[in-house]
Amino acid sequence: MRRTVKDFRHAKGQRLVYLTAYDYPTARLAESAGVDAILVGDSLGMVVLGYPSTVPVTLEEMLHHTKAARRGAPDTFLVADLPYLSYATLDRALASAERLMKEGGADAVKLEGGEEVAGIVLGLTRAGVPVLGHVGLTPQTASQLGGYRLQGKRPEEAERILRGALALEEAGAYGVVLEMVPTGLAKEVTERLSVHTVGIGAGPYTDAQVLVFHDVVGLYGEFKPRFVKRYLEGGRLFHEALSEYVREVREGVFPGEDHSF
Repeated sequence: MRRTVKDFRHAKGQRLVYLTAYDYPTARLAESAGVDAILVGDSLGMVVLGYPSTVPVTLEEMLHHTKAARRGAPDTFLVADLPYLSYATLDRALASAERLMKEGGADAVKLEGGEEVAGIVLGLTRAGVPVLGHVGLTPQTASQLGGYRLQGKRPEEAERILRGALALEEAGAYGVVLEMVPTGLAKEVTERLSVHTVGIGAGPYTDAQVLVFHDVVGLYGEFKPRFVKRYLEGGRLFHEALSEYVREVREGVFPGEDHSF
């Protein structure tokens, strides 16, 4: 049975599992594995579409992939990212969320930022849109943060992240993602919030964890962030299988009698 927003609002202290999925087959695999929630993240820009960052991702692209993931995982709670600048104003945020939920089948949306987006989050939640917040490293604005690096090491950074998480909770977010922050800070934020936290590169003390599918199964080249654990070297296995296919066709081994009518 698909979890509801109410389930996640009462998920404090549980060990929940989020995983990204961007299409029908990966969402299907995620659902069959028993994840609690699927995130159709704008990280698809890099791992699926080949963009250099998440910034170029459009709402139409997010909608396309959200629809596909929903078809693959009809019984799993689905969160869709609001892409860069699609929530610059409340009107734009409401229009973007409407499409991702009505057309895409998302159960909730995620957006990046802390105190600076709390007003947008408040407007969304008052309109009945479930929102997952996101503080720490925020990839859409990574250039302003000095690149893809650990956030919250300095006291003023840590205070900003904590205030942002609290502001998101007060605005009605049902949970908050903490990305690439020190373990101690993630623990403090998790203890201070009454809603659940979702960690990625934030240590073991968050209520939930999320990773990118392509990182988990080794499909995103040689790039491997420190916080990622690869459970499969899928890229190597796929390469070996495809190379064998190429060899067999060129040598006349495939198709053989078993593959012919």
